[in-house]
Amino acid sequence: MMDPTTDNAAHTGDPGAARASLEALRAEIAKAVVGQDPAVTGLVVALLCRGHVLLEGVPGVAKTLLVRALASALELDTKRVQFTPDLMPSDVTGSLVYDTRSSEFSFQPGPVFTNLLLADEINRTPPKTQSSLLEAMEERQVTVDGTARPLPEPFLVAATQNPVEYEGTYPLPEAQLDRFLLKLTIPLPSRKDEIDVLTRHAEGFNPRDLRAAGVRPVAGPAALEAARAAVGKTAVSPEITGYVVDICRATRESPSLSLGVSPRGATALMATARAWAWLTGRDYVIPDDVKALALPTLRHRVQLRPEAEMEGVTADSVINAILAHVPVPR
Repeated sequence: MMDPTTDNAAHTGDPGAARASLEALRAEIAKAVVGQDPAVTGLVVALLCRGHVLLEGVPGVAKTLLVRALASALELDTKRVQFTPDLMPSDVTGSLVYDTRSSEFSFQPGPVFTNLLLADEINRTPPKTQSSLLEAMEERQVTVDGTARPLPEPFLVAATQNPVEYEGTYPLPEAQLDRFLLKLTIPLPSRKDEIDVLTRHAEGFNPRDLRAAGVRPVAGPAALEAARAAVGKTAVSPEITGYVVDICRATRESPSLSLGVSPRGATALMATARAWAWLTGRDYVIPDDVKALALPTLRHRVQLRPEAEMEGVTADSVINAILAHVPVPR
């Protein structure tokens, strides 16, 4: 069980206790997942900003395990949906079921009614089913038969997609990509980390039994709420606001891009920079916070021109070039 004093301190609004609880997540998740600190930080930032995350990586790099370990360390309810070509929207949101005993229809909630929904291989299902998540992600509710049903709080969608297998996949439309706060790339582990993974398995590590691996709750909903309140008080100067706007406007003028970052993307970059500033121990945002979150916040919100893509240009390289040229406020 989680230490109640930690969450009680967070519940009283102590931002220091809340920050300490969230920082402890890295050590706790490391008991199950090796060498994915940036992805862990990204998921925590998304929770602080009430956003959603798209995880991209080849099969077998612990994307699913990462999400399960995070839910376990935060004492959150989690459910997993394997997206397939025959998955129906009602399989995600739930549906009305006829009860023969009462002769009435009752609502049977789908897996979306959870704190942390793992949407595995989301690009393997048709757009109709993909769109069933849009209302849940944006409005935090599901409407079935004209009745809106609120989702639990906190609520986060962590969707995975495979970048190397394109047969039988349905690329996510720009409108849905824009609903994800962050796109995190999960790299292959280094040689040292891979040796560590194999050693753990040889010693009996079971990825399906996180309790046996020693993963314990180190924070709860109260700590998360206190942290969100503290992030909301993190100061942003007019110069930083202008810096964020200049970066996003530069993407709209880039000759390598056919689609630049929208104002929603600029708002997202501001929010993630504030969360990162607070996590690093400051109550104000500096340009380095904006730079640190620019790639994961913006890379999925831009679209390359075909000729640029053929020349090997990537979204990350375009954003990095923009960061290098946009004047940094002093």
